Amino acid sequence: MQRLFSTFADGWPGRGLLLQRLLTGVILLHCGIAYLSTAPQLAPVAQIIAAGAGTLLLLGLWTPLAGSLLAIAELWIAFANPGHPWIAVILAVLGASLAMVGPGAWSIDARLFGRKHIHTPDL
Repeated sequence: MQRLFSTFADGWPGRGLLLQRLLTGVILLHCGIAYLSTAPQLAPVAQIIAAGAGTLLLLGLWTPLAGSLLAIAELWIAFANPGHPWIAVILAVLGASLAMVGPGAWSIDARLFGRKHIHTPDL
């Protein structure tokens, strides 16, 4: 993970990434739950993948993988339902941007894979 991102954004950019991750994850979970409650048959694979990616984004875990999966799944949903593709397209763009930019400092990825600072006492 550290090879993908030179830094994990902190401060205002980090807060912006946190808000973007939270918004995207909540929308995906809401859409997944709404779809599962209204669909009489089993949910399509793309909806399940999108809801799983939303959960990972909420946690900030494996963000590049989750964002990439989200972008692919939402584009799949957009092409499968050509009547109203715009929500799926917007979620695909959000997922792709999170995959490219990274999770930010307030994420599990930053705790697991971020730069480790070693403090040495002054002698």
